[in-house]
Amino acid sequence: MLTLDDVWPLFALRLRSPRLELRLMRDDDLPAVVEAVLAGIHPPERMPFDAPWTDAEPEQLARDFAKYHWHLRTTVQPGTWTLDFVVLHEGRVIGMQDLRAENLARTKAVSSGSWLTRSAQGQGFGKEMRAAILLFAFDHLDVERAESSAATWNEASLGVSRRLGYVEDGQTVVEPRPGEPNTMQKLRLDREHFPRPDWQLEVHGAAAARSELLRR
Repeated sequence: MLTLDDVWPLFALRLRSPRLELRLMRDDDLPAVVEAVLAGIHPPERMPFDAPWTDAEPEQLARDFAKYHWHLRTTVQPGTWTLDFVVLHEGRVIGMQDLRAENLARTKAVSSGSWLTRSAQGQGFGKEMRAAILLFAFDHLDVERAESSAATWNEASLGVSRRLGYVEDGQTVVEPRPGEPNTMQKLRLDREHFPRPDWQLEVHGAAAARSELLRR
């Protein structure tokens, strides 16, 4: 009998670091992920994201969140995709980490974004989950460069990037809320400059993932 992993092989992808497990979000994860968002992930007076999705009322946020992540599955094609990893600590959802590529065969680059529920912040999880997706990208997807960005006031996010070897790569301005512009610091990390952690990443389902994500 076929399993869900057979139907959508990316569901078999698992990344395991010393404290965390990252896996592609399934529908069964949605309630716990939405609860983690509603518990708070940033100060309400400051919006760290390009779009103010966390400003929505709880019921609308849940529906919009589900529709957005369902849509991401339909856009996966070799070389261009967004992977939305649920991050679990001791079996509990504490956040999400995404990994994005556009025309990977040409660019050899990925970008990423993430968030942690407030109770999980300040414990080094942000660095660990980003390191996990960098190891996966550099070692399993033939990626040569990783990119990221954060508001110039977002020292927590910028600190994670700096500790992982990213360097500044220009700035841009976005306005997620009317009249509240954010100056975004762009960052980049070349594979050869990545300070690898002193732990090994466990990757399950890498072969199936490569088949789905890389140009055949």
